Amino acid sequence: MSTSVEAAAVSNAQRDERRALGIACGAHALHDGYTDLIYVMLPVWQHEFALGYAALGLMKTVFSGTLAGFQIPAGFVAERWGTPLVLALGTAVAGFGYCLAGLSSGVALLVAALFVGGLGASTQHPLASSLVAHAFAGSRSRNALGTYNFAGDIGKMVVPAAASLLLVVLPWREALALLGGFGFLAAAVIFVVAPRQSSAPVSTHENEQAHGHGRVSRTAFPLLLSVGMLDSATRMAFLTFLPFVLTAKGASLPTIGLSLTLVFAGGAAGKLVCAYIGARIGTVATVWLTEAVTALGIAATLPLPLDVTLLLLPIVGIALNGTSSVLYGSVPDLVAPEWRTRAFSIFYTGTIGAGAVSPAIYGVLGDAVGVPAALVVVACAVLLTLPITLILRPALLAARV
Repeated sequence: MSTSVEAAAVSNAQRDERRALGIACGAHALHDGYTDLIYVMLPVWQHEFALGYAALGLMKTVFSGTLAGFQIPAGFVAERWGTPLVLALGTAVAGFGYCLAGLSSGVALLVAALFVGGLGASTQHPLASSLVAHAFAGSRSRNALGTYNFAGDIGKMVVPAAASLLLVVLPWREALALLGGFGFLAAAVIFVVAPRQSSAPVSTHENEQAHGHGRVSRTAFPLLLSVGMLDSATRMAFLTFLPFVLTAKGASLPTIGLSLTLVFAGGAAGKLVCAYIGARIGTVATVWLTEAVTALGIAATLPLPLDVTLLLLPIVGIALNGTSSVLYGSVPDLVAPEWRTRAFSIFYTGTIGAGAVSPAIYGVLGDAVGVPAALVVVACAVLLTLPITLILRPALLAARV
């Protein structure tokens, strides 16, 4: 009898794992696709409403800023109402934002629609990642979070591509309404299929098993967050300067577009691959590997000729984005299970915020000393993560005891 009960429990756990990972990956793909869909629509809105570049930049800022700013409140709400419900509502609101954008007759309503879309999208990162971390344990959690991160890059490619195809056969308003409608369909699936997380307090024994018998220091999570913020700031600064570096080498606009595609393709692979590497050799060793390759790769783009630089960019992309999967996967190791949703919301807010601010800061530096010197500073700044991970290493080891 006990064997039958254990087998049923294992079967239920595996079913919940599949559901959690499937829902999280689907939500990540759709929400990240919605976020990057704006890039496709900016030229359309510029023509439709006679907007300048400052106004177009403001539109992107409204969506991204709202997304980043409401992640922590989304975590608090989920603690009270439950992750499946809040994630489903957020997905529906994100879809409604694009439906509302399709109905906009002026800039004011369009900006309001982007605010609504960003508000809905703010639920995805902290809640979907928490869903995965709750369903999987140990190194399997790290691997699952790597798969979840990879799914977001798939969405960044698929949704904008689908929008581009729809715009060939439909007016932009109808195309946005159709894409927004997928948000309501996805919300229904999330609410019905997502496994319910227990709201019962975690026992002391379970809590100790989850992260090293309580020996994780209180400074561990802030240290991990600082590494994540430095990594995110480096990534966005490099992508800001890369087109200008390539232009100085004689690259045309299509070549610059190809170069960014190479970086993004490498980054998508890096998120998946580095998560598995991290599970095998540990967070600290993986971060040292990826950040060292990132620093060397960024610096190497300056002296190398254009064709060699293009060959190098996928490798830089792997290292540039691969670190993030390792860092996200380490959050459950350093935070008690009942605090993971809140921790993920703080972590994503910090990393996304750092990535949003860094281009402006490094841009000032670029104006002062020139792009090549600023890019060298970017390459050196990423190495600041290495001593921080050494300080963090004892806490990570204690969490796995």
